[in-house]
Amino acid sequence: MTENPTISIIGLGYVGLPLAIHLAKHYKVTGFDINQNRIDELAQGFDRTGEIETSDLRNSTLRLTSDTAELGGHNVHIVTVPTPVDNNNEPDLTPVRKASETVSTFLKKGDIVVYESTVYPGVTEDICGPILAQGAGLKCGQDFFLGYSPERINPGDKEHTVDNITKIVAGQTPEVAQILKNIYGTMNGDKIFLAKNIKTAEAAKVIENAQRDINIAFVNEIAVIFQKLGISVYDVLEAAGTKWNFLNFQPGLVGGHCIGVDPYYLAHCATASGHDPKVILSGRSTNEAMSKAVSNAIHNTILARNPNNHAPRTLVLGLTFKEDVPDLRNTKITDIIDDLKELGHHIDVHDSMADPLEAKEFFDIDLLPSLETDKPYDCVIGAVPHSGYKELTNTNIQQIIKPDGLIADMKGMWRDRSFDNGYGYWCL
Repeated sequence: MTENPTISIIGLGYVGLPLAIHLAKHYKVTGFDINQNRIDELAQGFDRTGEIETSDLRNSTLRLTSDTAELGGHNVHIVTVPTPVDNNNEPDLTPVRKASETVSTFLKKGDIVVYESTVYPGVTEDICGPILAQGAGLKCGQDFFLGYSPERINPGDKEHTVDNITKIVAGQTPEVAQILKNIYGTMNGDKIFLAKNIKTAEAAKVIENAQRDINIAFVNEIAVIFQKLGISVYDVLEAAGTKWNFLNFQPGLVGGHCIGVDPYYLAHCATASGHDPKVILSGRSTNEAMSKAVSNAIHNTILARNPNNHAPRTLVLGLTFKEDVPDLRNTKITDIIDDLKELGHHIDVHDSMADPLEAKEFFDIDLLPSLETDKPYDCVIGAVPHSGYKELTNTNIQQIIKPDGLIADMKGMWRDRSFDNGYGYWCL
């Protein structure tokens, strides 16, 4: 089977690009993306995701293309496309299906196709394999082979990069698994866990994020409870965290492409097998309801301070799904914005990390170019704890808010400060 592998990476987003860059240090690698603008930007040394430095892009041997004709000479193909959910929170396998169709056009005997996309157990072998076989006119498991190595990318995390973490690897046969172990191990110092089979590897990935979702749901629920009791959940967590085995999860909106999505894949699989996934969906329901709980709490705090202020001017600081990344995928800050608008707020949004063009295209939001204003706001919401917002001084904050306005600190990034008399302060 495959010797001296040459590799194609299908999809150059948050997962595919770092993988391609690191594998290209050891192998001949071509990165493919259907978005020509993405290819052009990368060729110029610019990664809009912020995951790869310009110098690393320019010094890499990675070849970039949007032409599938340039992929036919490779013998290992790694698919790293997203796996979202639809409007009914059902798995949307369209990207992975289309990627499989694309690979089938240049697939040849002896090739290995590896999936890194998060799916429920069975998708690689039961859905992707047949698509590849039909398109290529080859037999899966005989003429070509499947592999699975789930991604573990954490956007913005410079420590747990793809070349530093343990990679799970599974192959359709023991020989394929060993080949993939060697390929990935070359990149990450042989930190490889060989899963028993592909379905086991798929299942391992999907429960990783479901577990985090459930733990965050618990913290979100107690945050709402403690709000009603007049206690800060951050103060409670700080105290409870002194116990050696307490799990340090923080409250907040669960957005992004993984934690807020993957549990639905597991729930779909469970339901299809005849099991009612109560815990998984309960966690999802709790986290999905958090935005309305937060927006109502902020609105009610404003009214309690000024019962006549039914149309407050509110500034939201942060739009991305997490701190210090430009990623707008599945951000839940938009839910806060929509909720507050329904309650009568006039909303402006600023984000020091997000791309203004993407904010406009995806959400029809015009991001403020700066925090300078001649008309102070009734309320300023610290929604995303970007470093730049954490570093704002009290003076910086108070210059953009009325003397009797409300500082709403969703993530507790200013909770250790004392603001001048007259300013209100709200925190979970």
